[in-house]
Amino acid sequence: MKTTLSTLALSGALLGTLACGQKDVRPAGKTLPRVTVTLAATGTPERGDWVAATLQSTRTATIATRMAAQVKRVYVEEGQRVAAGTLLVSLNDQDLQGQLKAAETGLATIEAQHRRIVALQAEKASTIAELQQVEAQVAQAQAGVTALKANIAYTQIRAPFTGVIQSRKVNEGDFVGPGMPLLEMYANGEQELVATVSERESKGLKAGQKLAFEVDGANGEAQITALAPGGDPYSHKGTLRARVLTPKGLRQGSFARILIPGLASEGLTVPESALVKRGELTGVFVAKDGQAELRWLSVGEAVDGVAPVRAGLLATEQVIDAPGALQDGQPIEISGGVSHGK
Repeated sequence: MKTTLSTLALSGALLGTLACGQKDVRPAGKTLPRVTVTLAATGTPERGDWVAATLQSTRTATIATRMAAQVKRVYVEEGQRVAAGTLLVSLNDQDLQGQLKAAETGLATIEAQHRRIVALQAEKASTIAELQQVEAQVAQAQAGVTALKANIAYTQIRAPFTGVIQSRKVNEGDFVGPGMPLLEMYANGEQELVATVSERESKGLKAGQKLAFEVDGANGEAQITALAPGGDPYSHKGTLRARVLTPKGLRQGSFARILIPGLASEGLTVPESALVKRGELTGVFVAKDGQAELRWLSVGEAVDGVAPVRAGLLATEQVIDAPGALQDGQPIEISGGVSHGK
């Protein structure tokens, strides 16, 4: 059911300005500001609740190394676009190169021994056991050379796919160990929203469902691809992933909000038109004893012109709608009241 908000017209001349923290002092006969009040209603609108999310690529990678070595050179910077296979980081491989030369020399020696044994075997001048032994030694030496070449290849770290460098975590000369992150990158193309949702928020959601979202001032639509409610044993919250359908090409890492439909929070609500914002504070004017009393509140996200109140207001209190230029403690005259409830 759609919530109907009250409207207010403040009439009459406003009285003189107030000193800080003091009530208005008025000459006799002055007209009081006439205001319309509304009672706080129970429950939030049925449209839903907003949950925070992060915009990211559907394909990301943390580039690490399996070697313990010193960084020789970093070839990329943050924001740089790279193709698959591009050399990103090279590590110092002098020790490995030395080991490789020694292993190749050992392999050449044992291969020469193998050829000699094979020749002797043809002349029946060596035993089968000698031939088998030298063949095993050749295989072992070849495996050593192959392993060293593979380790050397690991010192040349390349892009696993075409994408953008998101973060650079090392510099030339740094010593890195196995598994230590060097770079982070993401692929161009499809993007997704990742949010943490409670069991209540995830209730009724399912894979394939489309949700509205806001990011960088733009409205869009995303489709749920994964939902794992209650995955965290401490917060009992899970992860929601939704693939962005429209618009495309949004800024990676942006803060976003996803609209979870069909949620109705318990508690009070007030018209968004009644809210007073001063810096980081949000409140309302309450009509009390013929005066406008400024009350600071803890409020949630307004939906369809109605804001949920988390703390600071009682259901029996009269909230002044569209307070305009009212001041704290200013005398008022109530001209009427309406309800914005369901």
